[in-house]
Amino acid sequence: MAKVTITSRTTEAIEAHTIENNCGDKSEVRPCSGDVGTTIEVRDIFYKLPARQKFLKTPKTEMTHITEHFTRIALSHPDLDLTLRHNGREVHRLLSGQGVKDRIQVLFGQSLAEDLLETSRDERGMRIRALLAKPVAARASSKYQYLFLNRRFIRDRFVLHAVKEAYRGLTEPNKYPVVFLFMQMPPGDYDVNVHPTKTEVRFDNANLIHSQVLAVLRDKLLASNLDVPGTAPSAEPFSAEHLSTFGSGQRKERIQQAMSDFFSKPASAQHQRNFSFSSTKRGEPLPQGPQSSAAMALPDSSAFEQSESWHSKQFLQVHNSYILLQSEDGFVVVDQHALHERILYEQMCRRLREGNLPSQRLLMPHSFEVTNAQLEAYESQKDLFVKLGIEVEPFGPNTLAIQTFPALLDKADPVEFAKETLDKLVEEGVDADSERLVHEVLDMAACKAAIKAGQSLSEEEMNQLLKDKDIVQRTSRCPHGRPTTISFSLNELEKQFKRTGF
Repeated sequence: MAKVTITSRTTEAIEAHTIENNCGDKSEVRPCSGDVGTTIEVRDIFYKLPARQKFLKTPKTEMTHITEHFTRIALSHPDLDLTLRHNGREVHRLLSGQGVKDRIQVLFGQSLAEDLLETSRDERGMRIRALLAKPVAARASSKYQYLFLNRRFIRDRFVLHAVKEAYRGLTEPNKYPVVFLFMQMPPGDYDVNVHPTKTEVRFDNANLIHSQVLAVLRDKLLASNLDVPGTAPSAEPFSAEHLSTFGSGQRKERIQQAMSDFFSKPASAQHQRNFSFSSTKRGEPLPQGPQSSAAMALPDSSAFEQSESWHSKQFLQVHNSYILLQSEDGFVVVDQHALHERILYEQMCRRLREGNLPSQRLLMPHSFEVTNAQLEAYESQKDLFVKLGIEVEPFGPNTLAIQTFPALLDKADPVEFAKETLDKLVEEGVDADSERLVHEVLDMAACKAAIKAGQSLSEEEMNQLLKDKDIVQRTSRCPHGRPTTISFSLNELEKQFKRTGF
């Protein structure tokens, strides 16, 4: 399938030897000059198989795959000297004297490597060694979970589930911890002949493997002083007055009064006229982002797409996550995060149709380390960052600095957002459809910048959120397909309270 040349020389040998394979035509092994070690050169891949050659991606994409395989070999074989070159440029040079942690620093950056937690355990015929990143370093993709079994890179759902369980409660539900896990066990205890790629394995006792990995990781995490991401406390200062009123009659009266005002008699005729479909100004049609097939299959109730003007009505926040408001024939429950996410997404789509997202210059550049794959992804998708209003400049070897950031994403962390965007670009590949990629990044941006569930809102903030709903075209579902509002009719309530049928 290619022209392959292998040149090798042992430490004791006075000369090297080489052999060539030209699409199956092997040459004789012959002596040659060469350094100690082994060099494998592959040229003109599929040059005699045009049917296969047409499936090759761009050089950047193929180089990304090669770099990933190089990384797996480098981590599982720290005893080897390894060099990766591309177009005459040396990308990586790794020496056999380096430990795994040193190689992680070269391949993934110093900031990640210096905070890794190391642990190991020998138990019941199995040796486990792990390097764990702290929860704050969790990523949006599982790409940074490297599992090795007897030096073979694997992907196993039982082991991955054990990793997820070990970090349960320490990371956000949609984040993946960074883990480098090395397992050694007798070859007879597992089978690698499950998939042609040999990355999937079948353990004789998968439950035992799961429990051992979970115990090792969880014990180390619990014994460490970790920075666990959490919800920021309410901005309202705590005072002695809280102690005196908590559970008191005044608090009870305030709650009863609020509930009484909310579930009052139907709105007046003047208010009902404000609910007219024709009275609401609608924004011009905006592009809708991709949704999952599961989300698209859900029935889209007309109640979700009503154009009622909800602001300046009676409303109430419930559990700091939902907003209840009275409608013409019942009441509506609004998911504050989902609705705000949709509004931001539509606003960004509209701005992109007109040009790039408006940005603001940061007071100080935000610098961060990147891997070679992330750097390649950035170089190939610079236009995407420009569209998003993110100005990024090189800031030394494998370091980028964010100079400007979108004004609409003022609640998002610039470095975290940039890293997750780069991870998505690496995962999708440089050949990914640019239009779909833009919408996926906008989905992520809107989710990060939106009001969060559990966030207390003032009356003005709730009113503004409901007011903003009127200026976008589609607000029935968030970009991921979840409903933003659910309507309950008065008739449904009366059925529940047995007020009908008499």
